[in-house]
Amino acid sequence: MQVQIQALLAAAAAGAAGGRGEAGIRSIEIAKPQLFDGMPSKVVGFVTGCKLYIRNKLVGATVEAQV
Repeated sequence: MQVQIQALLAAAAAGAAGGRGEAGIRSIEIAKPQLFDGMPSKVVGFVTGCKLYIRNKLVGATVEAQV
């Protein structure tokens, strides 16, 4: 998951520098978050993975599709 976060941040930085906007982010495939096993130490990673997955799925979607 750390690799996915770094790739997403790198694509966002490259997009901002190259003027591509969010086009570079759309091309990144984000894996579905693993099932949460209840370990308190894994909460932050699970929530971050969910946020990345949902944000990637909603990029470019219409408001109706997001709802």
